[in-house]
Amino acid sequence: MPGRTDSSAATDSPDAAAPGPGTARTPRPHRPAGTAPAASTARLPALRERGGLARLLPARPPYRRQLRRFGPGRVLEVGCGSGDTLAGCAPGSVGIDHDPLSVARCRARGLTAYTADTFLAGPHARPGAFDALLSAHVLEHLDDEQVEGLLRAYVPYVRPGGGVVLITAQEAGHRTGPAPVRFTDFTLLRAFAESAGLAVRRTYSSPLPRTAGRVLRSNVFVLVGQVPRG
Repeated sequence: MPGRTDSSAATDSPDAAAPGPGTARTPRPHRPAGTAPAASTARLPALRERGGLARLLPARPPYRRQLRRFGPGRVLEVGCGSGDTLAGCAPGSVGIDHDPLSVARCRARGLTAYTADTFLAGPHARPGAFDALLSAHVLEHLDDEQVEGLLRAYVPYVRPGGGVVLITAQEAGHRTGPAPVRFTDFTLLRAFAESAGLAVRRTYSSPLPRTAGRVLRSNVFVLVGQVPRG
């Protein structure tokens, strides 16, 4: 386990202070590995409500650009919400969300999506079946054990050499929406990725430099990892 529930130092930038007191871990119910809490769709209101600086930025999240680094293959998105990102992924991509209503919205759009339990029991849960895994605005809503369980459950479905993209909110995003468990910055993302056996290829701030995260809700921490080839 990373053994951390808060981190105030980023590996790529000295400007990575946590929001301050009040963000310590709160007790969470135990969940079996391979499941994610309802907070996996917490990013949806923030993406719909665009104001201020956000209106000057691309309407789509920047995730697809990073996924393309691993080729045009199939993506497994954990915490897919209503499918806004999933809709732009390659054919054969699959979404997973804890919320059955979000899964139903994805399916109404013609996308392939499951709750965690139905995915694990379904035909797409084959080791190495996907080229990349994406999880955006999920990990900050889980404690250490739950994050490790989630990665342990889903990384095996990515082929050797495939990519893993992990995205979490910076300060402004951290302060809005359902209360996160703790501030999950570059240091924690790297610790979680390495604990899951991933090679960390890059960490960066998107869509603007790190300092914008204090005022721009859409600014995020991004970690790009790779599944070992063997």
